[in-house]
Amino acid sequence: MPSPASNTWINTTLPSSCSSPFKDLPSTSSPTTLIPFKKRSSANSNTITCSLQTLHFPKQYQPTSTSTSTSTKPTTTTTSTTPTRETKPLSDTKQPLPQKWNLLQKAAATALDLVETALVSHERKHPLPKTADPRVQIAGNFAPVPEHAAEHALPVAGKIPKCIDGVYVRNGANPLYEPVAGHHFFDGDGMVHAVKFTNGAASYACRFTETQRLTQEKSLGRPVFPKAIGELHGHSGIARLCLFYARSLFGIVDGSHGMGVANAGLVYFNNHLLAMSEDDLPYHVRITSNGDLTTVGRYDFNGQLNSTMIAHPKVDPVDGDLHALSYDVIQKPYLKYFRFSPNGVKSPDVEIPLKEPTMMHDFAITENFVVVPDQQVVFKLTEMITGGSPVVYDKNKTSRFGILHKNAKDANAMLWIDAPECFCFHLWNAWEEPETDEVVVIGSCMTPADSIFNECDESLKSVLSEIRLNLKTGKSTRRPIISDAEQVNLEAGMVNRNKLGRKTQFAYLALAEPWPKVSGFAKVDLFSGKVKKYMYGDEKFGGEPLFLPNGEHEDDGYILAFVHDEKEWKSELQIVNAQNLKLEASIKLPSRVPYGFHGTFIHSKDLRKQA
Repeated sequence: MPSPASNTWINTTLPSSCSSPFKDLPSTSSPTTLIPFKKRSSANSNTITCSLQTLHFPKQYQPTSTSTSTSTKPTTTTTSTTPTRETKPLSDTKQPLPQKWNLLQKAAATALDLVETALVSHERKHPLPKTADPRVQIAGNFAPVPEHAAEHALPVAGKIPKCIDGVYVRNGANPLYEPVAGHHFFDGDGMVHAVKFTNGAASYACRFTETQRLTQEKSLGRPVFPKAIGELHGHSGIARLCLFYARSLFGIVDGSHGMGVANAGLVYFNNHLLAMSEDDLPYHVRITSNGDLTTVGRYDFNGQLNSTMIAHPKVDPVDGDLHALSYDVIQKPYLKYFRFSPNGVKSPDVEIPLKEPTMMHDFAITENFVVVPDQQVVFKLTEMITGGSPVVYDKNKTSRFGILHKNAKDANAMLWIDAPECFCFHLWNAWEEPETDEVVVIGSCMTPADSIFNECDESLKSVLSEIRLNLKTGKSTRRPIISDAEQVNLEAGMVNRNKLGRKTQFAYLALAEPWPKVSGFAKVDLFSGKVKKYMYGDEKFGGEPLFLPNGEHEDDGYILAFVHDEKEWKSELQIVNAQNLKLEASIKLPSRVPYGFHGTFIHSKDLRKQA
């Protein structure tokens, strides 16, 4: 087996004007030159012009064959100068554990490592699309950070509102090991960032979620599990799957206890904080008394859950039930619905018949129904045989929404309503309007539908839309909520969660411009289409705005958002009054917080009941 690597990333030597995704972590090995990435010619304004000069790989990923094939000179860059970053070792610098393998396993491990070295060497001869190139996907503040133990008494500008008493947690992708091949931002290991509030003071910590996948890779000192989006393309993707299953066959790795990264969603339910990605069971993460985080383990709801669960389950604010979906890309049933009572008792699965496995990242609930999107982005693993991506935009399929009663025992009475050319990666809310026999769905309709996963020249648009599903006629209508003159990309956000599934007037959504960065957030009046914007500031960008309710009025509360200053290379947590959009306080953070995904807030009274 190749010599183990440090579980820290290595600095990348770059032209001084090129922003590096690897600046935060120290160098421990000699460089291996990499073929510069060449973006296919395109009229797209997002053309990548920044190439790596040299890339220091962990020791086990220094293929001898690359020494003669990577002499291409580095290309120049037009990117602006980035301030010098601090370098920090990971707080958890465990060395790989000695493996208790028999002679057959040792021989198989050596042979399969040689196969992987040849595969990596072959892959590096071909340019990667920007949707799978790590130098694009994890550049700048999308790059990973080391863990940070709880640090208290953080500097605060302004005053933290008294009602903010508890912990704000946000999930994100943070690869522990440097990618050796294709990597999509969604592929990174899960890391939870936590800001705990106590008596007007704040602390900060961030920790990896110790998934089964991450634990095994740490013991081996290298990444060995296939990356679902970045690596599983075409013939090399098939080769990586075969490599993984061969290692599994010899007992070198074990995927039977989950392969997920737990990097997307967070929900606090039945006294458990759950970190989720839709490719696995949730992971139970515990917040310690001093504001740190620790992983308890993979959570199957006391043996009740034996399938994956998507990263956006919905807690009904009235009865406290948790509603969820599970989808499978390999075998039928491709989709299941289930729910949990407030004390964690699971309902029987409701199998929802689909013709093919479908990307289903989110769904919605109303007072009585579950709203299930069956859209045009599907999984076709056979596309890999012809060299393509298994995530496919099927232009011949008609998007539709399924309406299922929350307490349904089966899907026989499920009503499907077509909604042509509609792809919503996220749904912000839904409610019933009995006077018109309609279910109203609020979501951001994205075009091109597969642009997050597959490279294309068309600019991404994410249009906040109202979709009306008529339960009587079986017809749908769709309209943009914001006027053409004010149209902006709105992605990631929420409504007041105390009113989830009921009619809401306001939504708080990330201003995803310039895509994929977030320059601020918008408070949108869903009735009038009026938009009020809050901007983070010059060269400052953030992510999902979290709305924390406080009072009887729907918009009475505060917005919490991690914000990063790309000029000063420092991060903060901003607290904004949701009614007047005025900054209440800014908490200076001791560590950079990368752009990430979704979060939640847990009040102190609930923290005291943690399992």
